[in-house]
Amino acid sequence: MEDQIAVIGGGSWGSALAILLAENGYQVTLRDISSEQVKEINEKGSNSNYLPGVKFPDGIEATTDLEAAVQDVKAVVVVVPSSVMRSVAKELKGLIAEETIIVSATKGIEKDSFLRMSEVLKDELRAELHKNIAVISGPSHAEEVSRGIPTTVVAASKSKELAEEVQDIFMADTFRVYTNPDVVGVELGGSLKNIIAIAAGIADGLDYGDNTKAALITRGLAEIKRLGVALGAEAMTFAGLSGIGDLVVTCASQHSRNRRLGTKIGQGKSLEEALDEMKMVAEGVEATKAAYSLAKAEGVEVPIINQAYQVLFADKNPREAVNELMVRSKKHEIEEVVQNKENW
Repeated sequence: MEDQIAVIGGGSWGSALAILLAENGYQVTLRDISSEQVKEINEKGSNSNYLPGVKFPDGIEATTDLEAAVQDVKAVVVVVPSSVMRSVAKELKGLIAEETIIVSATKGIEKDSFLRMSEVLKDELRAELHKNIAVISGPSHAEEVSRGIPTTVVAASKSKELAEEVQDIFMADTFRVYTNPDVVGVELGGSLKNIIAIAAGIADGLDYGDNTKAALITRGLAEIKRLGVALGAEAMTFAGLSGIGDLVVTCASQHSRNRRLGTKIGQGKSLEEALDEMKMVAEGVEATKAAYSLAKAEGVEVPIINQAYQVLFADKNPREAVNELMVRSKKHEIEEVVQNKENW
């Protein structure tokens, strides 16, 4: 049991984590719903749909059988799209042993409920399992992790012991793991940055430059922090790996599916057309809906998120959205600093 780990979800990130864990010496069962994909992994040691050109190491066995995958394992790593997290959690409810560690590696917010992924897991899993739930997040494109490119992430849990246990499971020569007790901030950072990445992609599609992207990243981070703190996160978390770290890589990388989606929209495609051309899920679309509604409910000012919502869901012209951001009323850069300065 101590050397057995189940990874639920055989997409690019699930496959990359399975490779990492196998290279760390664990026997990994990778569960996916696609029988064709499972057959390819087992027979060819590859996942050409999601990680073309990457060879799987020994120690990984794929299966479509969820119950078999999670039997007698040290940890279950859940890496499925946010849209199916609840249904998978329901299936897992009676299958996971009480001592099993549960790691959410999905970055997203559930549609309609606006719950974070660890909250969805707690909603569906047995109460005695709640103490075992941790989160792993940070700037970590699967394409790079699967090839052993140095990467740094964060493991989050209110329990220091659990966070450190997850840290030990994933830590490797090319995969450094820090710990953080702020689960709310780590999950929100990993979800909300996808919205700013869509906005950055739209700017790319409009042929704007580095100045524009730097502004979106910087002011986007301010919005993420404001909304995150209103929802119970610690402000300093957003200065870390799941905040500025994940934001920078997602807004700038060729691997970013959310930036790629935004680029298509900036080039004139509708949201539906852009999504039809995407092979993988862009979590930022549903996150935009959630953040827009949450910000309204909390009374938090999030102009970039608001404009992203209007472009995605109200057919607003992207250039008009950027123009409205530029001609807003004058602001201090850091309001809380200015408010604390006498006679400034």
